[in-house]
Amino acid sequence: MSAIEVGLKVILLFFVLVTIHEWGHFYFAKRAGILVREFAIGFGPKIFSYKKGETRYTLRLLPIGGFVRMAGEDPEIVQVNPGQTVAVKLNKKNEVTSLFLDQLDRRSNVILGVVEQIDLERTLQISLDVDGEKVTYPIDREAIMVTKGTETQIAPYDRQFGSKTVGQRALAIVMGPVMNFLLAIVLFLIVVIISGVFTNVKLDSVLAGKAGEKAGLHKGDIIISIDNQPIGDDREKLVNTIQSSAGKPMTWVIDRAGNPLTLQVTPEMEAGSGKLGVVISGDRRSATFNEVIKGTYQQVVGTTTMIVTGLQKLVTLQFKLDDLGGPVRTAQVSAQFAQMGIAVFLSWTATLSLYLGIFNLLPIPALDGSRLLFMGLEALRGKPIDPNRESMVHFVGFALLMLLMVAVTYNDILRLIKG
Repeated sequence: MSAIEVGLKVILLFFVLVTIHEWGHFYFAKRAGILVREFAIGFGPKIFSYKKGETRYTLRLLPIGGFVRMAGEDPEIVQVNPGQTVAVKLNKKNEVTSLFLDQLDRRSNVILGVVEQIDLERTLQISLDVDGEKVTYPIDREAIMVTKGTETQIAPYDRQFGSKTVGQRALAIVMGPVMNFLLAIVLFLIVVIISGVFTNVKLDSVLAGKAGEKAGLHKGDIIISIDNQPIGDDREKLVNTIQSSAGKPMTWVIDRAGNPLTLQVTPEMEAGSGKLGVVISGDRRSATFNEVIKGTYQQVVGTTTMIVTGLQKLVTLQFKLDDLGGPVRTAQVSAQFAQMGIAVFLSWTATLSLYLGIFNLLPIPALDGSRLLFMGLEALRGKPIDPNRESMVHFVGFALLMLLMVAVTYNDILRLIKG
């Protein structure tokens, strides 16, 4: 497989994982009537941008996530204050459709005036002093403010994030991770269908000098039983037995080219568990409907358990910096999986999608889990948390996450340099 093909697969993996997550936020925010200002893939400077309807879709430089910017989540960047000179453009109903804040002398077919009062959220009205005469105009709900060449659609209060019920806001937030869970389930389902199910447990390879070779195991051996316990097609049972039997002699019955053999096999202790130095595979057949459902369930549960265990070690600080990987390490590992066939690559993509969903539900400031926690507190208290305090918590959390991202990325680069 060429480097270009591998690179495109890795880029596609990132794009799909982030897009499906942000689409969950986007779709359910739109369903709730929230104005979505931007749908972004990546962070940092814009590489590509286009606007469709009310939303601007952007591709940004740093491939470390994405975001959906909803009206009312943060203070509006563009503000109009009393005493400010502006220009307004009216439609046939005498409603303000455009509000110009600069370069007023270049505007045509507009009314110039000094703002006396303005409400862009609730009453949607503007009062102007036009040549000494006070005039008041209604403002169209989709009016545009223009300043420094940038157009910004106004957001009436009922179209802002904070105006919606706790349930509507929570749904718009939680559906990002949920979409990652659904994607993981679909991908694992496809993997099981493509891969089929094992009919036996076979040794795909035996590493030289390891315990397996010392015991007489060969490539192609089919494992029948261990200590009179049938193995059948249960690869997990074989792995668990090996890992828990370091230094313990076991009686293996194998099938080698149709001939039964009995061997004494003793795993060696390595990295805290028993190892034989063998790669396990098996013969396969197409899976039945029930086997597809069962196999998908086992993949999802097993991978979720693995991810949660890893996150527990992360939270309890049972790790070294070298154990962590950032975007560079993730891309490197993804490139390796991309060369191992479609089933392996889809399985890895499903694992990352599941991880992204679970990680985002952690109650860490700036993540979806933290925002859901604040909404839960709001539901219990009967009133929202001070928006300024909540924004500060999320800002600090985001800054710390970015600092951690820089640290692990630096570590990834050092690891690449050192080989």
